[in-house]
Amino acid sequence: MSVETTSTLQTDNLAEGESCPDVEIVIRPRTRDLGGFTVGRVLPFAKRRMVGPFIFFDEMGPADFPAGAGIDVRPHPHIGLATVTYLFEGEIRHRDSLGFDQIIRPGDVNWMTAGRGIVHSERTDAGLRAKGRRLHGIQSWVALPEAHEEAEPAFHHHPKASLPVVEGKNIRLRLIAGRAYGETSPVKTFSEMFYLAGQAESGAALALPEDHAERALHLVSGALDVNGTRIEAGRMLVFRDGAAPDIRVADGGGPARFMLLGGAPLGLRHIWWNLVSSSQDRIEQAKRDWARSAEAGFRNAPFALPPDEREFIPLPER
Repeated sequence: MSVETTSTLQTDNLAEGESCPDVEIVIRPRTRDLGGFTVGRVLPFAKRRMVGPFIFFDEMGPADFPAGAGIDVRPHPHIGLATVTYLFEGEIRHRDSLGFDQIIRPGDVNWMTAGRGIVHSERTDAGLRAKGRRLHGIQSWVALPEAHEEAEPAFHHHPKASLPVVEGKNIRLRLIAGRAYGETSPVKTFSEMFYLAGQAESGAALALPEDHAERALHLVSGALDVNGTRIEAGRMLVFRDGAAPDIRVADGGGPARFMLLGGAPLGLRHIWWNLVSSSQDRIEQAKRDWARSAEAGFRNAPFALPPDEREFIPLPER
């Protein structure tokens, strides 16, 4: 699957010549096979690397795992970012080099601050693997401001019940992180941002948060009308600064599920593999540190493995 972009919404799901001046760009995810598990990669994209602090955005699944199967993302390093996992269906077990071992379930938030460096794995827990189950969710990375890129690594789990909910007529929004619609999430962030998961029925109207410079909507399921133009699932719309589009769930397009995200721009960021930094030299240092840690068996090395983990992902050759 390819990525398609345009300043006038002239993508394959729209009639020729239709346009929407409120939309800067439309991104269609590219499929990536992560060892039998398919994701749709939206960010980074060549013509739109970031939206606010969001530098990476994958839609995981939906995928049905038979009994005995699951995901096994072996331990790997991160620097200069925070990872955010949000599930619609299924479960994932997180382990990291700080010693945290946490199951994440739909509606919960796992926020991991990599800062100067952390290692984690994501797997299907043994009990769930024995039964088989469906998995569907969003994995995103939030770049850290330069002043916090070398922050102490940290991990925080926030149950669904702890997150603010904003409700309107036939619409419900859960505030994952940041600030929007007069609410503030308990998740600790390092820059101005917002991140919401929404569900809405046919005919419901949505107004974008007004107090953020960069804003985007990723449609997971259903269909929307944006200024009268129909948008099908599997698209991220990046809106122009100050735009106030008329967004409604299309007739027959509900229920719709979507993510709203954005915030203040952070400036240039380099991204290579799982490493993010404002400095290319810092990326190169992290690459050397990961290779040296592997050679040392992760003993007295810059990076450590999560407890009870022995596997790891080697440094890519390129």
